[in-house]
Amino acid sequence: MWREMAPDAQVDVTIDGYRVVTYSFGKGKETLFCLNGGPGLPCDYLREAHSCLIDDGFRVVTFDQLGTGKSDRPTDQKLWDITRYVAEVETIRQKLDLGQVHLLGHSWGGWLAIEYALTHPGALRTLILEDTVADMPHLVSELNRLRAALGAETVAMMQRHEAEGTINHSAYQAAITILNYRHVCRLDEWPAPVKRSLDDWNMGPYVTMQGPNEFLYTGNLKDWNRVPELHRITVPVLITTGQHDELTPACALRMKQHLPNAELHCFPNSSHMPFYEEPEAYYPVLRGFLKRHRGA
Repeated sequence: MWREMAPDAQVDVTIDGYRVVTYSFGKGKETLFCLNGGPGLPCDYLREAHSCLIDDGFRVVTFDQLGTGKSDRPTDQKLWDITRYVAEVETIRQKLDLGQVHLLGHSWGGWLAIEYALTHPGALRTLILEDTVADMPHLVSELNRLRAALGAETVAMMQRHEAEGTINHSAYQAAITILNYRHVCRLDEWPAPVKRSLDDWNMGPYVTMQGPNEFLYTGNLKDWNRVPELHRITVPVLITTGQHDELTPACALRMKQHLPNAELHCFPNSSHMPFYEEPEAYYPVLRGFLKRHRGA
């Protein structure tokens, strides 16, 4: 189960003149290196959900990506680029002397983890892809299917506001709220670390890379697709998803079908955050995978 704890070390890493803040828990010989979602979110929600893996003998490392949390927040839109974020991850791995890592990416962090795995394959022991995708056009088709469940009139209303640039309208925002509670987190009360991350969201990276909300992709990643290259990732891969996930089980299956050494687990009572929505099912799967592949 998740719990809040103070990091054993908080280290600032300078990358291209900017300060990026990292957090380390435990002193295990193997490292679980966590890349959180967003883009633009502080790492609180993922950090608090996975620092407990120190109980299994791992060192757990997370960081506030540039533009988020305690890290520097420049406003240059050219910085919000997945290739630059891959370099950021590698710089942190080297500066903290992490060696080969078990790389865990959630949501946008999963896109980043896939890109990183293709760029730095020798840095990985395993890859854990949580509630994520490798094919953005396929995801968009899935999101349109989820939106359609709201009904034809609501979808037409949403499309009109998107076309006219009036997505702040209360009716449009109400539809997004329903979708968030169906497909982002289905808990009546969202956990404190999730609220803390969402309350400190930097929309600059998010809008530039993804779009204005979770169900409309207009950013520079809208055409991103690494399915043709997934066969190059040969380390053991764990894929997790929720039955009601915004990044749907169909997206998870698409990854599994193209990865040579992957297993897939779908949690039936979860959406986008099984570690909070269904912890009694989630943690045994994660711990079991890591236990089987220690020293991989």
